[in-house]
Amino acid sequence: MAIATQAFSPKQFSFLIAEQDDWGTLNPNSGGSPDNPYIALDVDSIGSPSLNVNQGLEHRSGSRILQATDFFQDIKGSVKEFSVSGTATTEGLDLLLSNITGDASVPYSVASNAGASTLTSATVNQTDQQLLSVIYKSAYGTNADLAFKDVLCTALSFNGDANTEGGRIKFSATFKTGSLASDLTGSTTTIDTAITANNYYMSNWDADDRIIAGHADVILSSFSLNITNDVEFVGLTATGFESVTRAGEISATAEFTCVYDSNTAPMFENFNDQVTGSSEGATLMGADATPSNGQFEFKFASSVLTDVSFSDAGLMMLNASVKAVGAGIGSSTALFEVSC
Repeated sequence: MAIATQAFSPKQFSFLIAEQDDWGTLNPNSGGSPDNPYIALDVDSIGSPSLNVNQGLEHRSGSRILQATDFFQDIKGSVKEFSVSGTATTEGLDLLLSNITGDASVPYSVASNAGASTLTSATVNQTDQQLLSVIYKSAYGTNADLAFKDVLCTALSFNGDANTEGGRIKFSATFKTGSLASDLTGSTTTIDTAITANNYYMSNWDADDRIIAGHADVILSSFSLNITNDVEFVGLTATGFESVTRAGEISATAEFTCVYDSNTAPMFENFNDQVTGSSEGATLMGADATPSNGQFEFKFASSVLTDVSFSDAGLMMLNASVKAVGAGIGSSTALFEVSC
């Protein structure tokens, strides 16, 4: 084998996601059936998948050396993880938000009375984008794409800074699968939906609809929104785990840096005097009171302050952190809503 004459920039690689219909069946490349579109996420870097293979590297008794016969490796009981970050655009966000919330329409939300959600190897024709197929599209070309099936988004974050790219909204996402890799030498995958320029900005939010735990008209410098809905894999088979359940806490938190003024100064007292068992008020970032299609907006109907502190910058700023709280275990009121 001769020395290769090609090298590649990380920017030549792509990260693709698609809705997957049946457990254990990778969404086919363009022209197959059901042929759900592979969407290219606008990522800064595709990173690298964590295959998390199980290895035994201890040498056996009788030798001071790890012999080849001592080596052990298993891939059936491993959970593969992927993380990416980049710019928030509509096509990718629709699929990510739908997957992590289990909601098929805008605004994507989770109810206060949300229960556990389980998918198994018997799952076919699933709805609400609950399963994803993920492709690391290689710049090399033929027989180099990395393909993973039965993938779920477990964490999704958004952030923006008024001093960076004009407050353009960025995202980061974490994915997991308990199934064996579908193909690590896949043929070239077709990008069905290319990256678009439909960006979102903090500047789209109206002053009276910038509310932090009941405090309106805040002047924002930066924000982050963090959603988690993790999974547990059980039931080991020859093809990996046969069941996955979202059973832990579903949480939504947000952090803000805003101007310290007459509207935000009371936050210190409100943080200190919060009443056990009660919400401090709604948290909203939007162009109006209700998150709606075509705008990146989010709302916690009820929230509590988890931190308030000074931030000493060119002028005095305030850091405020909040967490969404439910309206009761029997209530269908949304814990949080996000639109795009």
